[in-house]
Order: sequence, then structure tokens, then C-alpha cells
Amino acid sequence: MTKSSPEPRHTLTLRDVSEASGVSEMTVSRVLRNRGDVSAATREKVLEAARTLGYVPNKIAGALASQRVNLVGVVIPSLSNMVFPEVMTGISETLEGTGLQPVVGVTNYLPDREESVIYEMLSWRPSGMIVAGLEHSPAARAMLAQAGIPIVEIMDIDGDPVDHAVGISHHRAGRKMAEAIIAAGYKRIAFLGTQMPNDFRAKKRLQGFEEALSKAGLALVDREFYSGGSALLKGREMTAAVLARSPDVDFLYYSNDMIGAGGLLYCLDQGLDVPGRIGLAGFNGVELLDGLPRKLATMDACRLEIGRKAAEIVAGQATSTDKVELFPTLQPGDTIRQA
Repeated sequence: MTKSSPEPRHTLTLRDVSEASGVSEMTVSRVLRNRGDVSAATREKVLEAARTLGYVPNKIAGALASQRVNLVGVVIPSLSNMVFPEVMTGISETLEGTGLQPVVGVTNYLPDREESVIYEMLSWRPSGMIVAGLEHSPAARAMLAQAGIPIVEIMDIDGDPVDHAVGISHHRAGRKMAEAIIAAGYKRIAFLGTQMPNDFRAKKRLQGFEEALSKAGLALVDREFYSGGSALLKGREMTAAVLARSPDVDFLYYSNDMIGAGGLLYCLDQGLDVPGRIGLAGFNGVELLDGLPRKLATMDACRLEIGRKAAEIVAGQATSTDKVELFPTLQPGDTIRQA
């Protein structure tokens, strides 16, 4: 659906913060530049007003007539996750030759860290922002909404974007995977996930997955969550924990391919029949793992295309729409038995 013409965005100024906080513009300037003698109470009043409004100080005020630099801020949760380098490739390839240059900030899946990264990037007045996910703190969302530049939230379309969203429906992806597992005859299914509870996209996949199970009269028999990052070793450890608790589990659904690969290696080491005795599936379609003894069932997350389409929007090369939905394909590999 094409967006209707929005009201022109008002770029917030020191005067807005001054009026909201009830102190002079000079005092606001001192607080935001951390200069001068200002009482703690006044400082807190100014900072709270700026945070509520979504005001970000302009570090290049007066330096450029356009008040913009040729940078595109890209905010992602991780560089160790194999997903995001491919997204960055799509962004970089598309922006090449446009005069725009991506700069990257990493949040480690932490909302406070994301807020800080967005604040710092917007303070340099970039020409656009690309931010992973649709869930942000109120302050981060306010800053993005008031930025007056193209904002593209990527990887997910299950929610309300600030401006534009490019991604897949993780809810639908989880449901589709569950339907394939059920069709193959598996009934005692467990879920294993990392970066819980801050990986909102994995949580949406799990929600869709459980809804599809429920529709078939099934429910998860076990689950294993880990708040840290993904790694082969962690996948092995989580799989061992689940199978020790629930030895009759016949399918393991992982929040991503990396821990799924660790789980596959563990099952093969234990001499388990994969996919006859136990099936496994991950998510993301990471090509790096194609050299495993068995090809892990997974779902392609359209990473490269997401990066390209987001960059096209920022560079003004694409028709403006609220959401651009891409559709991942299920790859059954060698770890789901044939239905």
C-alpha cells in the first residue's frame, strides 16, 4: 500500500526543549553540551524533556548548508551472527555509486545500547537510517520518528514501522516450519533458542510455531533458552540438556542455524538416527554450514535482498511503501524425514 503524503516533519530545536523543560535555550545548550554550572535538578529536567521529545543535538550545525552528511546509519544487533554481514553486503552494494556511505553500530541485542547508538548516529545528521527490528525503546522510537530522514527498519514486518519496513513475517516463518515438521510425522517437539528474551524475531517465530502446533493438537514438550550468543558449542550443550531431560523428544527446532549445527553434531556423535529417530531444523539458511555431515533443515531469511531493498529506499531508488515483505523458502535438507 502506497503511503499518503505525510505532514512535513518539524525538526526539533533548542527552543522546543526550552519550552518543554521551562528553562532558557542557553541553559538547554549548556546541559546538552555538558558545559557550564547547571544544577542537578535542572539538568535532569532538560534531559527528560529532550528524551521525551526525541530531540538529538546537531553536531554539524552551521557546518553544511544541507545540514546532512552523506552517511547512512546502519544499526544491527550483532556482527558475530552470520546473518548481518550478508545484509551489510546488500546495503553496501546498492549504495555504491550513490554518494552515500554506510556506517555501522552494533547493539548486542540490548535496548539501552540501541538507544545510545541511534542517538549518536542521529547527532551527526545522516541522510538515512537502517535499523534492525521493529521493537525499540520509546526514546529510540521518538528519535527515529523526529529525524526527518528516511528510516528503514529491516528483517521484520510483523509490527508497526516508524517509516518503512523491509523483511519477512517471522510469525509466518515459524508457522510454516511447524507445518512441515508435523507433516513429516514428528510429534514430540522441543524448541531451543539463544539471545532470549531480546531476540524479538525469534520470539515471533516461536509464537507462530506454537500456534501451528496447537492447531494440530500438539504442544512443545520441552524448551531450552540461553541469553547469550550463538555458537556450535552452545548448540551442543543445549541439545544435551534437552535430551537428558526429555529423551523421547523426536524433533529439535532451533532459533538459528548455528546452534542447530551444534545440535546436529551432538546427535551424530551420540549415534542417533537423523532424521529417522530425531529430526532437526534451524533458521537463516547460512551457507557456511553446508559442509556439515548432514544438511540442516532451515529457512532462508532473504538477507541479501533485505539489505538491497532497504538501501534502495534510503537512496530514493524505490517507490515509497510502508512495508516490503519478502518470502523465505523452506529448505528441508537432510534432517527432516520425507513425509
